Amino acid sequence: MGSDYLTLLAADAAGDVFDLPGVHAAGRSGDTVTPLRRSECIPLPKGSELFQLPGRLPIGFEKESGEPVEVGGGEVTAVAAFLAPAHTQLLTAPYDTLRGAPRLPLFAYTAVGWHRGRFYVPARRVDPDRRQDIDQFPLNRLRQRARRLKERHEGNRLWQHLLDCALCSGCPAARNLVLGRWEAPLPTSRSCNARCLGCLSLQPPSSACPATQERISFTPTVGEIVEIAVPHLEKAPRAVVSFGQGCEGEPLTAADLIEEAVRAIRRRTPMGTINMNTNAGSPGKIERLFSAGLDSIRVSLNSAREEVYTAYFRPKGYGLEAVEESLLLARRMRRFSSINYFVFPGVTDDPGEYHAFTGLLTAARPDLIQWRNLNLDPEWYWETAGPFSSGRPLGIATVMDRLRERFPALRHGYYNPPLRGPMAYEAARRKKVSRS
Repeated sequence: MGSDYLTLLAADAAGDVFDLPGVHAAGRSGDTVTPLRRSECIPLPKGSELFQLPGRLPIGFEKESGEPVEVGGGEVTAVAAFLAPAHTQLLTAPYDTLRGAPRLPLFAYTAVGWHRGRFYVPARRVDPDRRQDIDQFPLNRLRQRARRLKERHEGNRLWQHLLDCALCSGCPAARNLVLGRWEAPLPTSRSCNARCLGCLSLQPPSSACPATQERISFTPTVGEIVEIAVPHLEKAPRAVVSFGQGCEGEPLTAADLIEEAVRAIRRRTPMGTINMNTNAGSPGKIERLFSAGLDSIRVSLNSAREEVYTAYFRPKGYGLEAVEESLLLARRMRRFSSINYFVFPGVTDDPGEYHAFTGLLTAARPDLIQWRNLNLDPEWYWETAGPFSSGRPLGIATVMDRLRERFPALRHGYYNPPLRGPMAYEAARRKKVSRS
């Protein structure tokens, strides 16, 4: 093996990360473990993190023989990367789990290696939009604006909740709301019609995996929603407001409230984009929301195969057929639709998954795929959702490239896009001014 290969990383008991010069780093897709080449990787993006994986031994390839090798024996642990937003993993970190190892928290665990003084990861930047890049959030300015907003909107519970999200949880969407730009969150629902394995805001004690975000504890009023949405849509550059956040349940369980709020927003302003992130299990409710003025939906999907989808989402009262119908509905009503595709190497690039997903794309014709990493302990996913392998993985990059060739009109990205450009924005603003 030549100098193009990355060097394996490990961590000691103190959490210090070091490289092992005699061993090449590796990545995993399904049951396939391969050496990491620098030419097939990118430097670790700014804003990413390195994780020590307790109770897990790193796996690599011996430099001299090229044979796979497990390193350690309890003295060291495996290391993985958690990628900055707008980046999609191509391979997960390979390791051997020791008996009694704790379940990993709700993050994505990307393979990582070392080469000539830099960390590298098998990943792609799938969206050039910088709306959640770490250097876009000046903390002093953020804190100053948050303090002023906290006083100005003292009686608005939703504002107070989102200010806590921005300052305490570091939510990028909430931070952008505070800074008056781009996409802003509108969490609304306290309940859900699915029991996703990787739910970020609600995990039962039996999961042994605490939620990473606190679910909203109240139902906001229409007035509280409008007070946030309208000024943002009218003043923010590339303005989007989105129902369906990591700190809430499924927005369609609050469809009546959201319908009233959307109508109220649109009575006040034609500006910007109103979006909903949803599991899309209730096409009838989505149709009502489109009629009320909802501009776009982002539909979460881990798989286009019924058995794999059901194993992860564990839906209550709906199935994958309803999700497909919601996408078809968006097309019929000429609304923008995205698929929030939960990427997991070994599942997303499985030949059977590729076949099923291309069938869904052909039938539903969504506008955009958002390539989002699945935040879940890899072994938990394998144990619960498998077996789902139908052959050697194609590779995430290969799947992306093939879809671009097969569906040239399909957009690829990571974020919900603003749907009204500067010309449309200015025309709508002039219309509003002339009316007043």
